[in-house]
Amino acid sequence: MIETAHEFAIEAPLPSVWDYVRDMERWAALFPGCRECQVIDEHRSRWVVKVGVGGLVKTVHVLVDVERWAGPEAVDFRYRLADEPVVGRGAYRARGLEAGRTAVTLSLEVEGSGAMAPLWEAMCRPLLPQLAATFAAALKEEIERRAGVAAPPPGRWARLRARFARWLARVGRRRPFDPRSAPR
Repeated sequence: MIETAHEFAIEAPLPSVWDYVRDMERWAALFPGCRECQVIDEHRSRWVVKVGVGGLVKTVHVLVDVERWAGPEAVDFRYRLADEPVVGRGAYRARGLEAGRTAVTLSLEVEGSGAMAPLWEAMCRPLLPQLAATFAAALKEEIERRAGVAAPPPGRWARLRARFARWLARVGRRRPFDPRSAPR
């Protein structure tokens, strides 16, 4: 199993953050590589996500089940890949800070099973923390933009995260690798 957590502060009050976060489609719109989100009901959704590691690009169908909406402080969810032996869970935690700011922690776990588990975990180990950081930066930026907060000039890590997000978007637009078309 692979785990990661990302902590950050949003320059907006907790109710403003919750107003954005309580909508699943908004999460999907910011998630790196997400191409589509179909909301089934208030707890379940299906996401189509293109993921890439190295030269391998794959489109996966992710079934997301929100187990607990405990806003504005908490959301707990589970997910599974529709055609792969991969499951996981995640959590959103938020608390109000002084001066109308909000502290947020996003945590994710991924676990593969079966014969492909070592491959999935090897691919996800370096990708998961970057994915969480990229998503967190996009979430922060969008909520602050909606709250009318001017973004400070990006620091080194913000620039690296932005480059990673652009790379991930480019990889997601490529056609998936087809081993039948590889030279022999």
